[in-house]
Amino acid sequence: MAAVMVTADLPAFGRRGSRIDVTVSALGDAKSLQGGTLLVTPLMGASGEIYAVAQGSVAIAGFQAEGAAATLTRGVPTVGRIANGALIEQEIDFQFKDTRSVHLALRNPDLTTGKRIASAINDYMAANTAEPTDPSTVNLTIPKNFKGNMVQLLTEIEQLRVDPDQVARVVVDERSGVIVMGKDVRVSTVAIAQGNLTISVNEQPLVSQPDAFSNGQTTIVPRTTIQVDQGGTNKLAVLKDSVTLKELVDGLNALGIGPRDIISILQAIKAAGALQADIVVM
Repeated sequence: MAAVMVTADLPAFGRRGSRIDVTVSALGDAKSLQGGTLLVTPLMGASGEIYAVAQGSVAIAGFQAEGAAATLTRGVPTVGRIANGALIEQEIDFQFKDTRSVHLALRNPDLTTGKRIASAINDYMAANTAEPTDPSTVNLTIPKNFKGNMVQLLTEIEQLRVDPDQVARVVVDERSGVIVMGKDVRVSTVAIAQGNLTISVNEQPLVSQPDAFSNGQTTIVPRTTIQVDQGGTNKLAVLKDSVTLKELVDGLNALGIGPRDIISILQAIKAAGALQADIVVM
């Protein structure tokens, strides 16, 4: 027996009798849910009402094997899923066809993208039916010829092609050293010098043996090797005005700079006001 937590996402327009996937996670000290079966479990919302009932066999992606002196664990054996394991018992009442206006939510909020979406809809409808209200929302008023036929309207709008505006942004993850740059990243004229003082201490102790038939003792003689690298081969590099992303990466690679040092350099360039992009640190 294992105490578990069962969670699921109720999709939009989920109807009574349809099925959804559930996630089963161990709460106690259970080592694995492999081969387990979930008993009938009601799934409640924040209001306390039951929206679905889940049950079935749990499928996990990891496993755990152990012996008397060793244990092997791969993946997360204490979390599993049940495909179509929950049956929706109660649906959220919403009459989609009676809606007079729709708010289109942008996945990536941007004023330029919202304006392009509204312009594409208005050009297709030959009327001012769409208007961006903020960077993440476009308000769509239902035309008279589409009253009661919201599905057809949204189906035609989905076919419209809109080029989203890509924000100049640099995303860095200091824990893993991952750097992701957008294509519109620009750097003004700036000079970059990178050099680190590196001190390496290597310990290789030697064993001193006494002569044969003597009363001496075996002793360990320490031997330490110290190397100092002051980065004398690194040079000062100048990046010209409005260099592209490829030129920036090539220039930093030419200096022999690693990903973690590049993160520090990008933050320094941003502090100097030469990086025409936003830096997002994860």
